[in-house]
Amino acid sequence: MYSVTDPATGELIEEIPNATDDDVLAAVGRVDRAYTSWRRRPVAERAAIALRAAELFAERADELAAIMTLEMGKRINEGRGEVGIVRDIFEYYGTHGPELLADEPLTLKTGEAAVAKEPIGALLGIMPWNFPCYQVARFVAPNLVLGNTILLKHASICPRSALAIERILHEAGVPEDAYVNVFASSRQVPWMLADPRIKGVSLTGSEQAGISVAAEAGRNLKRAVLELGGSDPLIVLDTDDMDETVKATATARMRNCGQSCNAPKRMIVMGDIYEDFVEGITKRVADYYQPGDPADPATKLPPLASVAAADEVAAQVRTAVDQGATLRTGGNRNGPGAYLEATVLTDVTPEMDAYYEEIFGPVVLVFRAETEEEAIEIANDSPFGLGAAVFGTDPARNRRVADRIEAGMVYLNKSGGSVADLPFGGIKRSGMGRELGALGIEEFMNKKSIRL
Repeated sequence: MYSVTDPATGELIEEIPNATDDDVLAAVGRVDRAYTSWRRRPVAERAAIALRAAELFAERADELAAIMTLEMGKRINEGRGEVGIVRDIFEYYGTHGPELLADEPLTLKTGEAAVAKEPIGALLGIMPWNFPCYQVARFVAPNLVLGNTILLKHASICPRSALAIERILHEAGVPEDAYVNVFASSRQVPWMLADPRIKGVSLTGSEQAGISVAAEAGRNLKRAVLELGGSDPLIVLDTDDMDETVKATATARMRNCGQSCNAPKRMIVMGDIYEDFVEGITKRVADYYQPGDPADPATKLPPLASVAAADEVAAQVRTAVDQGATLRTGGNRNGPGAYLEATVLTDVTPEMDAYYEEIFGPVVLVFRAETEEEAIEIANDSPFGLGAAVFGTDPARNRRVADRIEAGMVYLNKSGGSVADLPFGGIKRSGMGRELGALGIEEFMNKKSIRL
């Protein structure tokens, strides 16, 4: 069952039955049949539709933000900001798609050739709840411009977002069968991937979901892009303004109530400034991030996406404390719904679960490092490798440290976030493949060599 449950109150708003097996088979057939005509549309036409979609997303920012607030508790202003990124993504591929898809000429020893950039067919997208619009756009915009068709399975708590996105794309000019939303169940995913009409899959979700989808994709020789979890390190080498450093790092961690794959989850601070940093971030987290109604623009700490998610994070915090971590502030479930106090933990060691696992909520872990080398070792001592950040006053030192961090993305003197023209993705157990930027349109592309 797909359902809408207000995480601020726990009230069930709406339930939508899962698609039947026949419904799913029909949806697969629709996107497969639509592929032939959609891919033959001139690239300029597909790009123009993407530009129109960008306009429509911008026009409906308030509507979409309100849906996200109701479905998964996103702060209303963060919802509007998310729709702004969606607009930017569709605008980027609508503007640059034709040049990104132009033939690439090659000069050979014995003649001339070209690489033609073509679509591969109908794709399955499996999307998460934490960014209901942005993560769909990241997958959909480049692939529609490329000429692939899309079968989209959204998260079970985001059916209204799924339907709103589908309406906007169809209104923008995407044929109804070229983008199809389906309320499929997880049980139906393996045989969708086994269907020869589906040529690839993109999943954003948990590590376990990624393992399952990757196994099915490999078994059926399908291309896969996986954007999974992260436990991103943020190294603070030094600072000439501790208040601003604390504010920047706390803001990055608490964005989306800490439910961002590429949020900085592990703050690694040099010993000479460690105590000042811990004191500053504990005070800011305790004083500034107070729970409230996510529909109120003044709210700083919304609920998590579900009661189950809040209970899980609270249990992780309790386990860390039981294993010897120091609780500096927070950690308690707060009021009705899915609220959890913003939390700071220190003294986390490799023997504790929290050292290696991802904590997907408003929890800051702070580690002490006495040397640059130790900071890098702590940063890389993780099964994940999505993003990272380095804060410091010496640009050369920042870059030197960044070059040694094992991650798909590293930010200097800022953390996390996403922009349309910067490739996004990770290594290790954070997944494989890239989205956004010029690389994001190539993952489900046939790079056809043509010998002239």
